[in-house]
Amino acid sequence: MKRKILLLIAIVSMTFTSFCYASEAGEPISLEGGYIDPTSPHDDPHKGPVLVPEVSLDDHTLYFFTPCDGYTLNLVDENDVVVYTIVIPTGTTSWVLPATLSGEYELQLINGNYCFWGMITL
Repeated sequence: MKRKILLLIAIVSMTFTSFCYASEAGEPISLEGGYIDPTSPHDDPHKGPVLVPEVSLDDHTLYFFTPCDGYTLNLVDENDVVVYTIVIPTGTTSWVLPATLSGEYELQLINGNYCFWGMITL
């Protein structure tokens, strides 16, 4: 019982800590996503056991508050064209996007069959 209470306190503490950091470094990006089954004829993502990454944007700088090591980061324009892609290096907590990009993009963070996405404006 004692172990469960300590675990609950730790989880609640992490939630508040992440929120405080996210609010200090730009606008938080609301991400959706889940598991994408490559064998399914439908493109609908399924909810999976992976936590949604916490990311914020300040001008052209993305801040990662949860590790995204090895994730593929894509920016997709309104024509569904990938205009920018990188693999996030290990230990990265922020990434500066090219200043030449402007407008609204879909930010995708992909890790294996898990994809998280949200809209950003540069």
